[in-house]
Amino acid sequence: MRILHTSDWHLGHTLHDLPREHEHRRFLSWLLDTIEAREVDALLVAGDVFDNANPSAAAQKLWYRFVGEARGRFPSLDIVVIGGNHDSADRLDAPDPLYVGFDVRVVGGLARGAERRIDLERLIVPLRDRAGRVAAWVAAVPFLRPADLVQDQGPIEGVRAVYAEVIEAIRARREPGQVLVAMGHLYMAGTELSEMSERKILLGNQHALPVDIFPDDVAYAALGHLHKPQRVGRDNVRYSGSPIPLSMGERTYRHQVCLVELDGEAVGSIESIPVPRAVELLRVPAKGALPPEELVKELRKLPDRAGEEPWELPFLEVEALLAEPDPGLPTKVEEALEGKAARLVRLGRTRTGDGASLAEVEPERTLDELLPEEVFARCYEQAYGAPPPDDLAAAFHELLDAVHQEKSR
Repeated sequence: MRILHTSDWHLGHTLHDLPREHEHRRFLSWLLDTIEAREVDALLVAGDVFDNANPSAAAQKLWYRFVGEARGRFPSLDIVVIGGNHDSADRLDAPDPLYVGFDVRVVGGLARGAERRIDLERLIVPLRDRAGRVAAWVAAVPFLRPADLVQDQGPIEGVRAVYAEVIEAIRARREPGQVLVAMGHLYMAGTELSEMSERKILLGNQHALPVDIFPDDVAYAALGHLHKPQRVGRDNVRYSGSPIPLSMGERTYRHQVCLVELDGEAVGSIESIPVPRAVELLRVPAKGALPPEELVKELRKLPDRAGEEPWELPFLEVEALLAEPDPGLPTKVEEALEGKAARLVRLGRTRTGDGASLAEVEPERTLDELLPEEVFARCYEQAYGAPPPDDLAAAFHELLDAVHQEKSR
């Protein structure tokens, strides 16, 4: 049996206000072709289907078209999707009657019933092999918000308790030869973040989760949230990463999906399949910054435009090294890029002076490049001379998440 693991599509994403629909269309088309070429039996999408809690009509259309095409092309394909921290749990769950009709399992948020008991039936998903037999069980646990956890437990123990309950329920149903797979959208200890594009989750990343929340009988853990593909402690606990770069800082990532071959009750092999990049991301210079005169020379070396559509042109980030303000810099850059095959998304300015070396200076960041958490932390430190305490930062994250969810209703 073959499982394809992907996550963090962020449909509706924009890069400095430029849409990414062309790239997402290309990825989803490639994904369908890959499912066919690799004879995939189950598709697992580990959260952040959308870029925000109130996705545009175009983003939703992309998603529903994909679901329809996947079911039309692959009638026996199992599809399991969980909500991420960018998604609205309510919005993902709302079309559930349609998903049931399409035999697609989407778990936007954790549902609790009487006495706050977890609705385990929504989180436990059987996967069938080509003969129609149950070959695996999936613990489809969505992104867990503070309100989802038992109040008298800490965040780590609260998350651990949810997984333990779901996994124990699967063990009670599982028969010999059937594989146990877990899904999650969370932040794990010992991982590498992409700070420019990943919203901090689980009380501000102050509580990184240990890998042992996935016990040894979990053959594979399909994770979402981190955009850089990576293993977590064990080879079978993985972030697939995002299929497209979601910030200029991610231009060097090798975006991929993970093809998992099941063998009995274990994983036989895991293959990383690179996702073709529909639009390139460029930076001039590749590292650091250049004085305006040198910068303009490098920009003029870029290839000329050769009939590409606007949405096919590479994104370009430029970093200038300035000893003093240069009001004419935008005009110089604009003139140098005339007729070039590039779309300028950011003109950065690195300030140097007082004898500082290039290694000692840092680029300036504008307000729209800062995450809300960074703005809050900077304001607090400016007012009180120290970073915000953990409990206050946690309260801010909980409030921010509540605002995101409220906007989606």
